[in-house]
Amino acid sequence: MKTFPSKADLIKWIEENPTKTNKRDIGRAFGIKGAARIDLKRLLKELTAEGHLEKRRNTYRDPNNLPPVSVLSINEPDSDGDLFAQPVEWEQGTPAPKILMVAKKGDKALAAGERILARLTTVSGQDHAYEARIIRRIGAGPSRLLGLYRESSEGGRIVPIDKKSDREWYVPDGASGGAKDGELVEAEQSGPKGRMGLPLARIVAVVGDPSAPKSVSLYAIHAHGIPDSFPDAVLLEAEQAQPVKLGKREDLTNLPLITIDPADARDHDDAVYAHRDDDPANAGGFVVWVAIADVAHYVTPGSQLDREALKRGNSTYFPDRVVPMLPEALSGDLCSLHEGVVRPCLAVRMVLDQAGKKIGHRFSRGLMKSHASLNYIQTQAAQDGAPDDQTAPLIKTVIEPLFAAYSAACKERANRQPLHLDLPERRIELSDEGHVTSVAFRDRFDAHKLIEEFMILANVCAAETLESAKRPLLYRVHEEPAPEKLDGLRDVAHAAGLTLAKGQVLKTQHLNRLLDSAAGTVNSEIISMSVLRSMTQAYYAPSNFGHFGLNLPRYGHFTSPIRRYADLIVHRSLIAAHGWGNDGLSPQEAERLEETGEAISQTERRSMMAERDTNDRYLAAYLSERVGNEFEGKISGIARFGLFVRLTETGADGLIPISTLGREFFHHDENAQTLTGEKSRLVLKLGQPATVRLAEAVPVTGGLMFELLAVDGKPMPKGGGAKSGRPMGRKLSAHRNKQRKIRKVQRRGRSK
Repeated sequence: MKTFPSKADLIKWIEENPTKTNKRDIGRAFGIKGAARIDLKRLLKELTAEGHLEKRRNTYRDPNNLPPVSVLSINEPDSDGDLFAQPVEWEQGTPAPKILMVAKKGDKALAAGERILARLTTVSGQDHAYEARIIRRIGAGPSRLLGLYRESSEGGRIVPIDKKSDREWYVPDGASGGAKDGELVEAEQSGPKGRMGLPLARIVAVVGDPSAPKSVSLYAIHAHGIPDSFPDAVLLEAEQAQPVKLGKREDLTNLPLITIDPADARDHDDAVYAHRDDDPANAGGFVVWVAIADVAHYVTPGSQLDREALKRGNSTYFPDRVVPMLPEALSGDLCSLHEGVVRPCLAVRMVLDQAGKKIGHRFSRGLMKSHASLNYIQTQAAQDGAPDDQTAPLIKTVIEPLFAAYSAACKERANRQPLHLDLPERRIELSDEGHVTSVAFRDRFDAHKLIEEFMILANVCAAETLESAKRPLLYRVHEEPAPEKLDGLRDVAHAAGLTLAKGQVLKTQHLNRLLDSAAGTVNSEIISMSVLRSMTQAYYAPSNFGHFGLNLPRYGHFTSPIRRYADLIVHRSLIAAHGWGNDGLSPQEAERLEETGEAISQTERRSMMAERDTNDRYLAAYLSERVGNEFEGKISGIARFGLFVRLTETGADGLIPISTLGREFFHHDENAQTLTGEKSRLVLKLGQPATVRLAEAVPVTGGLMFELLAVDGKPMPKGGGAKSGRPMGRKLSAHRNKQRKIRKVQRRGRSK
């Protein structure tokens, strides 16, 4: 036998050989045999008791060091953009060691909270203890839930606020995180089962009082993980920004550019101007200018502002607040094209012929001054002959030329045939206290369409210029519908007595023909809904697959860099392509474009879901005082478990469980999107007019539940749940019980 090891020898050997730490490996390393193994066992026990080693099953390791292969949880990127991780298992009293993620070429981006199996390498002389390389992804961390905390004598429960979730979680004693009864909390699942078979949970954050004014959007911000406060370093960088001098920029301050936005717009990032082209070769043509805020001057690659903007991806808009992509010092001041103030911009001068076809364009980096900040309503009123004091001086020189150029552009738009889906936009008005005062649909004027058309033209110019210069960009990609979605659309069209031809390359003109043939008929709503649902979701990518909905071969977002990171990327690429400064797209950014496109496509969807959830909750709050009232609407969705009805008055969607439709069995046809009664042969389909009674409206979840009274003006057949007096189905009863629990918790919280 070799010399029997001391405690120091054992600790050193285990540190140097972290993969060989069971007693057999240790004994073999020191030549320990026979009775000497008892002494080795005693020594290892003493080292464990003293805290020098930690026993895991049959192995020993230094508790202050990590094994070479470990399970890690990914953290948010730090201020320098580096990605760090932490060990999932670390129970020492000291902070967990810092682990830097080192990506190999081809590794996909890791998201915060994701779990991985990684190989660790110890490093010295750095601010981190280990470097890690991914072996494989394991998945996300523990399940999380946003809900209302309910105290009890034995721990507590969490009632979810998500209307799709009906399972409560059990919170044992000591895991409440200081939450009070009735408060909104975020919890993490800590075990499979607790009391009553409910999953175990521990509260990780207390959001606050769910009944507080204007707290509705906070639910969505918290639930979807939207960053709503800026780090101090980001705010400082924004506050230190200064106005821009002319230098080598083009002086556009004499152009009578104006901004046209909603009346409640919080920022102004685009301005327009048009005039007749004085070139004899383009008789009857127009010159249209579109100037966009030069955000790239202030948000430079690799800066604190840039990292935070990429993390957010876009601004998120709620009825009571905006979570901006950029701090107020930029989004509401230096980058916003306020009236009468000189601002830096990227501008495009577009030349249209008399038929509205673009025959040329050029970009410039300049300084501009908005000559007026108008809203859509006053702009349209001025064009219609009712100007106010602000618009009267602008009618002949600015407003009429803009509408004339738009009229020409409409001719080319008609030839191009983008998809004819002009969907209404809902507007929720709030009082100062945060209560809903009205819900209506925004009016759509030609002034809206004018701005939209010129922005589309500018976006096309950006994509064309960068392609011609062979410069990278993020395209806005909208692929054509999937074949199975088109088959479903054909079934719906056939049921309505209409046709969508098969066996040809699908073009927007085919769908427009279908939409136009249904316009003005009882099937208009069902066809519009079905066409919309057949569409794929748009996304950002460095590879071009065209924009199906707009019927454009190339398209890139250029016009909203204050609120979209994708537009900032396009601006930087234009700056690099024209040699306008050192703040253009860097080679490192260009290499990461695919990863960036994926990230901001995800943040865009995150914002859309958060905005939708918030609107649903505000609508439920608005309607909660009208439970029992009857409403007119249309069937907006068909599912195996029931149908959805959209109210005409507010656009709110609510569920009618299939169990409440009557005693008969209803057959669900997924392709045709119908429910058919087995005995009555009643067919329920998309777009049908429906009369409903509001049975439930729960603001905290945004859930609405209806009872179906009539379809197509005809009462439901006898035997239906609402008409027969039969008790409501089990699904509706269960839903009601859940909402009663939530209201009870809310009342408790308010009374404390």
